[in-house]
Amino acid sequence: MADTRPLFDEAAIARRVDALAADIAGRLPDDFLIVGLLKGSFVFVADLMRALHRRGKAPQVEFMRLSSYGLGMTSGGEVHLLGDIPGDVAGRTVLLVDDIVDTGQSLAYAMALLEQRGVGPISTCALIDKPSRRQVAVRLDFSGFTIDDLFIAGYGIDYAERYRELPHIVTVPCVAGAPGEEA
Repeated sequence: MADTRPLFDEAAIARRVDALAADIAGRLPDDFLIVGLLKGSFVFVADLMRALHRRGKAPQVEFMRLSSYGLGMTSGGEVHLLGDIPGDVAGRTVLLVDDIVDTGQSLAYAMALLEQRGVGPISTCALIDKPSRRQVAVRLDFSGFTIDDLFIAGYGIDYAERYRELPHIVTVPCVAGAPGEEA
């Protein structure tokens, strides 16, 4: 962790999650389903649900587990479904929540799966938006922070399965020879 640099501290994240919840509560109906994309979104989803509760909302939650990074720092370009949501979601209003939208491939993949299952309207939300890396055009209805092309970790977001436990977000330097990087 010595090479990481702070990007967003706990207080900034808490303020932004609270503001997102206020926006979401004002725009979505009372009965909606949050579908979080694992693993990275689990901390964000938990805090967002509590913030929505403070605004009088009580969404249900499910999780879908996708993978495109593996242990590297760059997306492999192919999204894999590792764990699906249980139950029938047809007709439900869905808030699809991701930790970070980078290439857009994971969000587009999840949206397509949910649309195939006949969900009602889908709104999308990500804590971090990295538009400079977008390869697939995706609509992002709610966004916490927009960043440049940085590799980040913390607040549920990992680098090679490390740093998820951090209560803040840090930048992780790209190092030659790191997992997923060419030496």
